[in-house]
Amino acid sequence: MPKFKLMDVRPLIARGLEPFAKIRATVNALKPGEGLSVAAPFLPSPLIELLRAEGFQARVERQPSRGWVTHFWRDD
Repeated sequence: MPKFKLMDVRPLIARGLEPFAKIRATVNALKPGEGLSVAAPFLPSPLIELLRAEGFQARVERQPSRGWVTHFWRDD
């Protein structure tokens, strides 16, 4: 199982900022054996679809009263 980096984008979204560029940069910098966990106030369906199309696996966890955490990784 990969070692996941956590990115909590909820503060960015709360300030009205778009977190995609930061997520994209982090995904591009992942090394073999690393994954990314994204905490968001909503299910990031477009991000899941995009990264799955690029060969990533995704696992979603609903966080009671805290939104969603989606884990992304590649099977290397």
